Amino acid sequence: MQISSRFTIALHIFACMETFGKEYKVTSDFLASSINVNPVVIRKILSQLRNAGLIKVARGTGGTTAARPIDQITFYDVYLAVDLLEEGELFHFHDDPNPDCPVGRNIHAVLDDKLMHIQEAMENEMKRYTIADIADELGRCPGVMR
Repeated sequence: MQISSRFTIALHIFACMETFGKEYKVTSDFLASSINVNPVVIRKILSQLRNAGLIKVARGTGGTTAARPIDQITFYDVYLAVDLLEEGELFHFHDDPNPDCPVGRNIHAVLDDKLMHIQEAMENEMKRYTIADIADELGRCPGVMR
């Protein structure tokens, strides 16, 4: 199991918007230069964030801003926007455990509740942190303008 890099890229996008947004137009090319990925990757993630109602993207002249106060955008909101979960489940079970094997026959019964509790704990922890937390901490880093 691994959460895709789209999640951390999305958090990086918000950090750039908050750090540079007052002085620069935060475009996909601008973001790509900070994140060091192809602008196409950035545009896909921006689209996901926009569709989730987390950002506004200006057409034509460009520029990206948060759609609501950053202390109201949690890591969980960002995670839901960019990391597409199959049927809302973080853990993907292998398709066909062998029903003739005592382990294969019972593995779902043994693991399903545990994996659900692990996912719930992770999601609850993500709800504790906001984009404002990132911006505040970055604001205390040397050389970061705010």
